Amino acid sequence: MIKKITGLCLALTLSLYANIDKNELDQLKMGALIIKDLNNKHVLYSKEGDKQVSPASLTKVMTALLAIQSGKMNHQITITKEMTKVNPTIAGYKRGDVIVLSDLVKAAMIKSDNDAAKAIAISVGGSEENFVAMMNRYAQSIGMRHTHFSNPCGYDEKDHYSTPNDLMKMTEFAIRNSTFNAISRLNVYTYYSQNNHRQFCAYTHNRLLNRYQYAVGVKTGFTNKAGACLIARAKKDGKDCLIVMMNCKVDRWKTAKAIFEQVLES
Repeated sequence: MIKKITGLCLALTLSLYANIDKNELDQLKMGALIIKDLNNKHVLYSKEGDKQVSPASLTKVMTALLAIQSGKMNHQITITKEMTKVNPTIAGYKRGDVIVLSDLVKAAMIKSDNDAAKAIAISVGGSEENFVAMMNRYAQSIGMRHTHFSNPCGYDEKDHYSTPNDLMKMTEFAIRNSTFNAISRLNVYTYYSQNNHRQFCAYTHNRLLNRYQYAVGVKTGFTNKAGACLIARAKKDGKDCLIVMMNCKVDRWKTAKAIFEQVLES
């Protein structure tokens, strides 16, 4: 199996940029895949772009974007008991910790901490319910017609869904924001609570940032229902490529790197 995946990845790297081998891409074991050239807005490849999917922690792209746009990034947020009622990936905040909103955004994006995402929702929206309504209004405003959010973290729920095309659209709007881009490409970030100086450290789940020098973000995701997911972006010599991968049954890091090499380095 490993040899087969490796062989396929190598085959992808040998394809010419102008002649992407769609047959090879079709063989990849994943629920959906979109490859887009951001310079000319041309979709180079699309598989199951309109399929309804569970977005897992790719949801946090929207959560982070709304926090950044709120104009409250310098605000200090006091952690409440409600904000800590999450699982499984957490920063480990305790009731009474005071965390700057910008640090919560980084924790949610880099390490995908769910307590950070919930704290963002409650502090920016006034309540989680209000924030989710904000998420859905913004989604509709940018043309995400087949998306509905029910939580800011990405938990699998019946009414929490999107499509790969909508997730691509969401990310294209997010990467217009320089603050979002700076955060999404971070490997690690250390920060402290403002009142008691407790230290927290967020390490990225995005292995592309360590394995491929041209990778510049964006977000990973995983749940039992969604499987392994990835929104990834890479830039080289003026070329700019964005990938959405859903329910990957192959090594998402090797496969994404191979696709980027095919598009950017040929």
